[in-house]
Formats: sequence, structure tokens, C-alpha cells
Amino acid sequence: MIAACAVMAASMLSACSSTQTIGQTHSSSAGPPIPASAFDDTTGVTAKTVTIGNVTTEVAGLFTGAVVGTEAYAAYVNSQGGVNGRTIIVHGVDDGFAGATNKQATQYALQNDFAIVGSVSLEDSFGGTVIAANPQLPDVSASLDPATRALPNNFSPNPTKDGYPLGPLTYFKKKFPAQILHAATIIADLPATIRAWHNEKAAMEHLGYHVLADPALPPTQTDFTQQIVAMKNAGVQILFLEQEPQNYASAIFRDLRQQNFHPVVVLGTPSYSKQLVVNSGGADAVDGAYLTQASSLFLGEDAGVIPAISTFNTWVQKVSPGFPTDFTALEGWLCAELFVDALRSAGSNPTRGSVLQALRHITSFSSGNLIPVSNPAGKVPITCYLIGQVVGGAFQRLDDPPVSGPTHGYRCDQPYYSTS
Repeated sequence: MIAACAVMAASMLSACSSTQTIGQTHSSSAGPPIPASAFDDTTGVTAKTVTIGNVTTEVAGLFTGAVVGTEAYAAYVNSQGGVNGRTIIVHGVDDGFAGATNKQATQYALQNDFAIVGSVSLEDSFGGTVIAANPQLPDVSASLDPATRALPNNFSPNPTKDGYPLGPLTYFKKKFPAQILHAATIIADLPATIRAWHNEKAAMEHLGYHVLADPALPPTQTDFTQQIVAMKNAGVQILFLEQEPQNYASAIFRDLRQQNFHPVVVLGTPSYSKQLVVNSGGADAVDGAYLTQASSLFLGEDAGVIPAISTFNTWVQKVSPGFPTDFTALEGWLCAELFVDALRSAGSNPTRGSVLQALRHITSFSSGNLIPVSNPAGKVPITCYLIGQVVGGAFQRLDDPPVSGPTHGYRCDQPYYSTS
């Protein structure tokens, strides 16, 4: 349903961050001055604990992974003794896919929790008004709302802005120069998804792609026969599904197979799931599909070369046994790690102000190569990526540099195309 941050643990696997202990100065390296009162604000902090809030849409399990991932990283840190002698408590709230609830839960976090961490919600623009009005509140979340993620107190491990990385699109342009003149997609009819697609489409057209069809359909839709038949008749040759979660993508794969229609298919992080192949009808339905994402193969395929993956998956299962790990769980884990990096740097007597100050100095973050190096403080979008493919019903890397190399297994060959 969204393209995330994208889609993303502690001391032995810490990110390559530039954090250091920051004194209680009111100056900052970027953005407007942090409110002086923030340096006396210890809301949610006791001698033994730090409580953080998480406001996520969990209806039908939509983004439950964001809560699980946040809790998993907190549990991992707590198993190592916490941060400066304090354990981390996660106070999660399901906003029920309702703007009023999201705003109310964000207001509660402002008054009771030290920071908001790892939230993923389609209604976060409502809570964003609370965050905007209270610049002393650290918000370490991958917001889907452009206004919220632009706030000086919002920090994401995978910063985004209007636009799209040109790397993956350039790769497919070179590999399929004829097919890109006959491109298409199917997206969910949701503001965040539509905005993401419009950004991607602009980048496509900048590179010479021609999009023949891009229907936006209800997120509850399960039958795409009409759209698939129309695309087949229109001569579509490459189908981009980077905006679709696995249940959406698997339904499309089933309909493609039923119509004996076999365009090149490109998937994104929301579709990267252990459930995709079985829900699509087996390997024959999915084999050959490509994957592009700004993260490692975090479900386990890269575990042999990126130790942080095993740590991540181990602790997800410890806090939520049997949970089907997904990109939102990774998002929660990454946000929690970014927050903890700042909390450590804030010293033994952290305030909201000192944590915000520390966050403004984290200009390099990769979570042990779970993701390409990002710049949360500078809000610089990630341009590095990997290319994968489904072979024999399993995801594997394709045409990527070695993890042991200077880019840690990511392709870093094209800039970001900005539409703002």
C-alpha cells in the first residue's frame, strides 16, 4: 500500500553514525533553534526507564510490523542493559485508521512519553499538527505525510521527499529499452500511494518511459482481471508494482497467470515477503519477477553476509513469535535504533532537547548495512539500492556489487530526481 522506507542493532551492530555526546547547548547544526524549554523537558524519563510512544495503523494488521519492530529493538537494547542504565518501554497505540484517534494518541504521547518512535500511519497528518505545534517533541518515524516529515523535530532513518531515485529506473531502462515504452502499474487509491506513484511516474517520464496505464483501485480490491485484460490488449510489456503490499501483488500475479499474460514485473519492498510466492499460486507464477529496494534482503537471504539481519529477525520473533516479518517491522527497528543512538549520545541525564540535538548530528546511518548509508539529520533521500529477482520461488540478488565492497552490496550509480 505504500512504498516505504522503506523502507532500515545495538552496540555490536551499531549503525555507522556520527553521534557523539552533545552538551546541553541550545545551538544546532541544522534547522531552527531547539526551544530552550526542551533542555529541561524529561517527560517520560525516570531513573530506570524511558517510555516512547508509537502511533500506528494496525487495522487488519496493516502496519502492525512497525510496533513489533520498535518493540523488538527496545527488547534487544534492554537485554544489553538498556541505555545509560535505563530500560526502554514502548507504549503503542493503534489509531484505528482514524485521523481523530491519531491526533489524540499523538497528544497523549506529547504529555506522557519521551518521544514518538517508529510510527507508521496513513493518518499521520493529523498527529503531525501536534508535532508541528510542539517542536520540543522528538519524532523518529518514517512519516507518510510530507508536511510532517519536513518538520525539524521529525527524523527518519530513510528520509524521503517528493521525487524518486533514478538508479532502479535507469537499470530497467538499460535492460529493457523497448519494454519501457509500454509500461504500466496498478496502485491502491490512497493519498500516500498516489503521491508516491506520481513521483515515480515523473521520474520515469524524465528517463523516456511511456506509461500506458496506471489505474488507482480500492485497497480492498482482490480481483484485477479487468485491469489485466485491458493491459494485455493495450500491449503493456513491463509492469511496475513497487507500491503494492504482497497481498495486492499476489492477487495481480494470480490474474496475470490466469490470463496467460507475462510482462516483465518489477516489485518493491512492500511486496518483498515470504508469503508472496505461496499466495501467488507458487513459484511458476512469480519466477523471473524483479525486486528493487533501498534495503538488504532482510528476510534472511543476506543473513550470511550481513549479521544485523539475524539479530533483527531473532528479536522480532522473540517479542512476537510467528509474526511474518515485513518492511514495516524493519522500519520500526530502524527508527528505534536511530532514537537509541541519539539517546546514548544525550548522556546520563537526557532531555528532549539533548536528544533532538543529538539527532541533528546523525549524518550517517546504516544499521549494520541493513540499509544503504542514509543522512537522517540532513533529510537526504537514499539513492543506493539493490536489484533482486525471484528464482525458484526465492528472492536473490542480481547484478549487485559485493557486500564486502565500499558500497556494502548496494548499487550507488544515479542521483535522486526531485519533483519539488
